[in-house]
Amino acid sequence: MNDWKNIALWTVALAVLGYTFFFRGVADAGAKEAVKAGAKLVDVRTPQEFAAGHIEGAVNIPVQEMDARMAEFGPKDGVVVVYCRSGARSATAKSKLEAAGYKTVHNLGAMSNW
Repeated sequence: MNDWKNIALWTVALAVLGYTFFFRGVADAGAKEAVKAGAKLVDVRTPQEFAAGHIEGAVNIPVQEMDARMAEFGPKDGVVVVYCRSGARSATAKSKLEAAGYKTVHNLGAMSNW
């Protein structure tokens, strides 16, 4: 019976870690350094969220507008750093950019990771 308890415990632990890393986003350790070196910093939240506060130097391209505004991310061989409120939208943005051919995309995750 203890084996089942251990399996259940590990399943829950892995689910929590999976949620944290894949859905909420994990702060990319190289994001700040990339911005200091000239990367494009993009806030993928709504314009209302952006107006309420954002990281200095960021531009606002909401994740739901990305397909229509892809050219605004700059050249595909450039470096892009994306962030949002919790990390979920920035994870989506990173995936979209990589699928579009962007080579170096950093996911800061939540703006609070700055």
